[in-house]
This record gives sequence, C-alpha cells and structure tokens, in this order.
Amino acid sequence: LTMASETAETTTSELSNVGLYGLAVMGQNFALNMAEHGFKVSVCNRSPQKVDVTVQRAVDEGNLPLVGFHDIPSFVASLERPRKIIILVMAGKPVDDTIAA
Repeated sequence: LTMASETAETTTSELSNVGLYGLAVMGQNFALNMAEHGFKVSVCNRSPQKVDVTVQRAVDEGNLPLVGFHDIPSFVASLERPRKIIILVMAGKPVDDTIAA
C-alpha cells in the first residue's frame, strides 16, 4: 500500500492538488475519479480501514496518484495551498465529529 508516513515531511512537489475526507462508497469513487483525471488526491477517513481500502483500489486501478492518511494533521499538511478539501460525511453526528476534529 502507498501510505504516507504520519511523521514524514512533504515537499512542495509531493503535495496533493485536493483532499477528500469521507470514504464511503461515494467518497471512494469520487477520489478515484479525480485521480483518474490527473489530480493528485489525498484521502482521510475516521476509520483507517477505509483509507487502506481506497489506497489499494488506487493501486489496483492503475497506480493512480492517490495518497492515504490516517490522521487529520498529516492529511491537511499534504495539500498544496490554497487547500481544497472535499468533505463527504453522513449528516448528524459524523458531521459534528468531523468539524470538532
């Protein structure tokens, strides 16, 4: 799997164009679609397993430019400025938890 180290420094050339937080069915497919169209995408999710599954799908579907993160600070640091983050989470408590993080 292509997982970014949670403590690794990221150089400007390695920064992602866009981030996507929330990897249910729609989030996974949206992230992979952006990567297929040439955008470097960083992904993150509350449950690390969904990050790992999405990263593996990116590898299996043609080694797409997608990098997974298990923590929000590393995820945010992986993005070029101005940062663009798409948040796809279920309404209710998941939204509240995401905003609080």
